Amino acid sequence: MRGSPLFLCLFSVSCWMNLMPTAGDKIFHFGACRVSISMTEIRAGFTAIKANIQSRDPIRTLSILSHPHSLHKVKSSDRCCITYQLFTFYVDKVFKHCRTEDPFVNRKISSIANSFLSTRRKLGQCREQNNCLCGEESTEKFKQILANYEGLNVTSAAMKSLGELDILLDWMEKSR
Repeated sequence: MRGSPLFLCLFSVSCWMNLMPTAGDKIFHFGACRVSISMTEIRAGFTAIKANIQSRDPIRTLSILSHPHSLHKVKSSDRCCITYQLFTFYVDKVFKHCRTEDPFVNRKISSIANSFLSTRRKLGQCREQNNCLCGEESTEKFKQILANYEGLNVTSAAMKSLGELDILLDWMEKSR
């Protein structure tokens, strides 16, 4: 079988390439979990719609992610857990309720949502390997974020959360 060594070589290279981050991807360390995220793509999409989304937020005095101590001083060992919880929160609660009359904005939201879904899958793999454990502190911080979100009507809370996406992205970059 002459083709077998060639096939094995190509398969090995293909697998190796899948482990390499693509252009614009950054490697993030969340506790024991290491994840490649297309931060450039997420930031570019958010920057393109940020003003539009934030202009739809009627409640400027309340924050979902910035409540005192929500994301500050998260232990390194809890970063994977709270990041997974936040990405799940954005995929399951936020993006589903962020629709506008503007197709451009909707496409950007969809693109960001797809990036979050991909990252959540990677973080989920860490959880399955028990590399992503939740401590009491991260659980409490996430409960506070959920309480902030659930204190508003669904659409307002979703738009506010999307408008605060830069808070999450900045926190991720700083804790990288």
